[in-house]
Amino acid sequence: MTPSPIPLSFLDLVAVREGGTVAEALATALETARYAEHLGFARYWLAEHHNMVGIASSATAVLVGHIAAGTSTIRVGSGGVMLPNHAPLMVAEAFGTLAELHPGRIDLGLGRAPGTDGLTMRALRRDRIEREEDFPRDVAELQQLLAPAEPGQRLIAVPGAGTRVPIWLLGSSLFSAHLAAERGLPYAFASHFAPRLLLQAIQTYRSHFRPSEQLARPYVIVGVPLIGASTDNEAEYLASSTYQRVLGILRGDRRPLQPPEEGFMEGLQPDERAAIRSFMAAAVVGGPDTLRTGLAQLISATGADELMLVSDIFDPELRLNSLRLARDARDALETAAT
Repeated sequence: MTPSPIPLSFLDLVAVREGGTVAEALATALETARYAEHLGFARYWLAEHHNMVGIASSATAVLVGHIAAGTSTIRVGSGGVMLPNHAPLMVAEAFGTLAELHPGRIDLGLGRAPGTDGLTMRALRRDRIEREEDFPRDVAELQQLLAPAEPGQRLIAVPGAGTRVPIWLLGSSLFSAHLAAERGLPYAFASHFAPRLLLQAIQTYRSHFRPSEQLARPYVIVGVPLIGASTDNEAEYLASSTYQRVLGILRGDRRPLQPPEEGFMEGLQPDERAAIRSFMAAAVVGGPDTLRTGLAQLISATGADELMLVSDIFDPELRLNSLRLARDARDALETAAT
C-alpha cells in the first residue's frame, strides 16, 4: 500500500504589511486560505495576538468564522486561543457556534501564553492572577462543555454541548506536552518561533501518551517557518521580511511586516544574526531542491504526523507560490519514497 503523504497545514498571523491596511490583511488571509484549500492543505489556523500593530488576528474566533465561511473543505481553527485570556464557557459557546455553522471543519487549538505584553495581558484579564493549575482545569472544563450534556448538568454551553470540537494543545515547552499526553489530546509544537525543546517535547508527549475518546494514538504537528522560491538566493531575499520581524520581536520593536531587504542579515551584528538563526532553527528556506532536503530532514528528525507552515512573505502572490512549492516538495518526497 502506498503511504499517504504527510499532511501540510498553514498558520496565519494575518500580517499587516508596511503601507497596507488591516482590511487588506484580512482579504489576503482569505485568499491564502482558499489557495491552501486548492492545494489540498489539511487545515488553516489563526493565532491570537493582541496590541501588535503588524498582526490582525486578535479576534481569533471571528476570523475562524470568516475563513470557514469563505472556504468549503479545509479545516479551520485557532492556533491558538490563549485560554487564560478567556472564560472556558465563552470559548465553548464561540467554537460551538462555529461547529454548528461549519460541521466537521472546526479545530480548537489552545495555548497558555498571554499572546501579548504585560500591560495588554492585564487589560485582558483585569485582576485575575494566573496559576499553574488553572490551565489544566480550564482545559478540562472546556472538554466537559463541548461534550454531550450529562443529566442534571447545570452549566451547559449553548451552542457547544455535544459538538465535540476537537481540542488541540499547543506549546513551546514540556508543560503542554505532558498535559496533552495525560489527556490524550493531539499536540502542536510551536517550533516556528521556539524550536529549542522541539525533540524533547515530542519524545515526552509520545512516551507519556494515554489514549482517549478523542485520540487513540499520539499525533504531533510541527510548526515550520517555510520560505520557498525558484532559487535559494531568492528565497533568502524573501526571508529577510521574516528576519526583520524576528529582530523586532527580540528588540521589542513591533512593526508591520517589512518588504524584503537585500543583504539584511549581513548588515547585522554577529549576536543578532545568531539570535535570528536560533529563533528560526526549524526553518526551511530555499528553492525546490533545498525545500525537499529540508522537509525530509525535519520529518526524519521529528517523525511529525503533520507540518504546520508559517510563511511571512511580503508579497502575497509570492507567498502563494511558496505554498505551492512546499506542496510540490512534499509530493516529490512521497514519490521518491515509493
